[in-house]
This record gives sequence, structure tokens and C-alpha cells, in this order.
Amino acid sequence: MKIGIIREGKTPLDKRVPFTPKQCKLIMDKYPQLELVVQESPIRAFTDDEYRINGIKVVENISDADVIFGVKEVPIDMLHADKTHFFFSHTIKEQPYNRDLLLAIMERNIKMVDYECLTDKKGRRLVGFGRYAGIVGTYNGFLAYGKTSHKFSLKAAHLCEDRSEMEGELSKVNLPSNFKIVLTGTGRVGKGAVEILKKLNLKEVNSADFLSEDFNEPVYTVLGVKDYNKRVDGLEFKTSEFYQSPQLFESNFYRFAQVADMFIPCHYWDSEAPFILTKTDMQKSDFTIRTIADISCDIDGPVASTVRPSTIANPIYYVNRFTGEETKEINADSITVMAVDNLPCELPKDASDDFGSELIENILPHLLGTDNDRVIGRATITERGELNNEYKYLNGYVKGE
Repeated sequence: MKIGIIREGKTPLDKRVPFTPKQCKLIMDKYPQLELVVQESPIRAFTDDEYRINGIKVVENISDADVIFGVKEVPIDMLHADKTHFFFSHTIKEQPYNRDLLLAIMERNIKMVDYECLTDKKGRRLVGFGRYAGIVGTYNGFLAYGKTSHKFSLKAAHLCEDRSEMEGELSKVNLPSNFKIVLTGTGRVGKGAVEILKKLNLKEVNSADFLSEDFNEPVYTVLGVKDYNKRVDGLEFKTSEFYQSPQLFESNFYRFAQVADMFIPCHYWDSEAPFILTKTDMQKSDFTIRTIADISCDIDGPVASTVRPSTIANPIYYVNRFTGEETKEINADSITVMAVDNLPCELPKDASDDFGSELIENILPHLLGTDNDRVIGRATITERGELNNEYKYLNGYVKGE
């Protein structure tokens, strides 16, 4: 088998890679029967020479590769017919802006494997950039608080060489005593966020103490779905019911918004699930949150202050809590919002290393050996010009219906 790493072609440019130079060498050493080449690129976080130094061929044309790995959607003119492509396709939710891409993939007889769909038997994702979204997003939350409060100033994550330099900036963070941070989500993103909170040596407390006690130091609490949702009819909360019938539930989050200073949303949200923080909530007189680092970044969704995504260059904007609209005025009525939607791109080297490690450990054995558990099979959207069985629901989307 010959594997090729494609040059990222989507705009805005993405410096991440599926495998770092050292990981490519590791793969070649572990699988000597494998050939691996890297397409020339001037934009990667790792230079072509770094790949060459590690003994990896750097070429302009990768059309003779059997399997092609990338990160973001591959532009239509860069797709290789009759090959296997691995990338984040952003098609499985019928995203209208990528319908033409899926059509082209099918027309060119491409076997397309979507990273987002690579799961184990229990449906747990095996690869992703969620951890680094949590890491960078939480750092950006403190950058935002420092800028608005004028208590400290942090260097932007994307201007740091790597995670080590970024975390060195955390020594500047100066929080008031009894500063309270509430975080929703216990998955990959949430766990990544907690890594930064621990680097700051912040104290974790349970949700009951967070609501009822005052502290002489900054604290945080991590909420699962049962902590910020409740049944409309008042019956006992059952997690399985929440995921099966979210319409039976309503938000129970506001009690945390009465005591917290910062909110870090890291949850996964379904469009049928209840909104977590509404415009009405923000207007209440006892609403205390003034900084929201919305890592989940669902626009016009569960967190009312997230009115648009922000950018790496300009990660912060302000929302008037009474009108729910963006404002340039920074005063007692405004909420500082961080809502960058491509956070891992700020630390492309570290994020790529983490992602590549997951691919090597969880995916390559199935690709280069047998896929008896259908890890790759379940994630294959198209094959031989058709949608695979798990994705037949996309037929209407493909036909433009």
C-alpha cells in the first residue's frame, strides 16, 4: 500500500497535518512494507524539509498513492479519482455548502472515509481535534477575561510557538478570590478544557458546593447533562431518556448563572435538546456571568450570547445582555464572548501530534490489517460511486431534494 499526505487546499488555510514528520518515520519503521509520501506544501506547520530529514519523500504529485490522508475538506479540483480519501467531509449533517463535494466524490468513484465517523462498537469516536479545541478555547477564555477586566494580558495562542509557550503565559492570569467558573460537557472537549484549569491550579468543586458556598480562591465545576437539564414533568432524570427524547426536558442551568463569573460551554448539543442559556436568562437582574468562552460554538443555539463565530485574529466580541445583540460598548451590561470555531488551528503542531497519535493507535491497524470490527467500514461514506448503507439517508441531499 502507498499512502499520500495531501496538501491542504481549503480556504482559510489550515496548517494542521494528519501525521507529523516524526510520526511518518514511526509509521515507516513499524510497517516496512508500506510506502509513504508527502505532497509539497508551503503552509504546513511542519516544513517539507522536516519530513525529508525524517526520511520521508516529498513530492508534487501523489496521484499514484492508494490511500490519501488530509485534514479538512479536499477541494473538488484536488480530489483523486478511484482512490481512498480520509478527511473531515462535513457532509453527514447534509451541510448544503458541501453537497457538490459529495457529488464529485461519488462521480469520481472515491472511497471516502470521514474521521468524524470513526468509532468503536459503542459509538465512541476514535479520533478528533476536540481535546485541543478545549485546551485552546479555555486559554482564550482567560485571554478574553484579562482583556476586558484589564487585570492581565495574554499572548494570543496562535502567536505562540507551541502549547508549552502558551501555557507559560498562564502565570500572568490573576483572578479575584471567589471567582467561579462553570463548564458544561464531560467529553473530549471538556476534558481538554480541564487540562488548562488544572494548569492554573484552580480548585474543582462539586456542583452543590459551587451553588451554595463562597470560597476564598477561584474555583470551577464541571457539569454533565443531568446537572443542567431536568424533565419538564418533574420526574426523575434518566440520561438514556434525555438522549432518546430530549423534547421531554428543559434547561436547569440558570441556577449556575446566578453565581458564576465565567461560563465555558464544551457540551455536545442536539437541535432537539433544550436551550441552555436563553436571552431571557441573560436579562435577569441576578445574572452574574460576564465572560463566555463558547467552545461548542452553536450559532443561534443553546447559548444565546453566541450570535456569530469569531476568528483567530479577532477572537473576542461583546454582546449586550438586555438586547442580545453584538455591541462595541464594554460596560456592566455587556458580556465578553469568545466563539472561535476552528480553535485547534491555533496550535497546529500540538493538535496534529495528538491527532496523528490517535490515527496510529486506533485506525492504522484496521487499515493495514483486517477491519473485522468495521471501524473503517462504518466510517466509509461512499464507495464505488454509491452511498454506503449507513449513509443512504443522504440520498435526498445528494439529489438536491
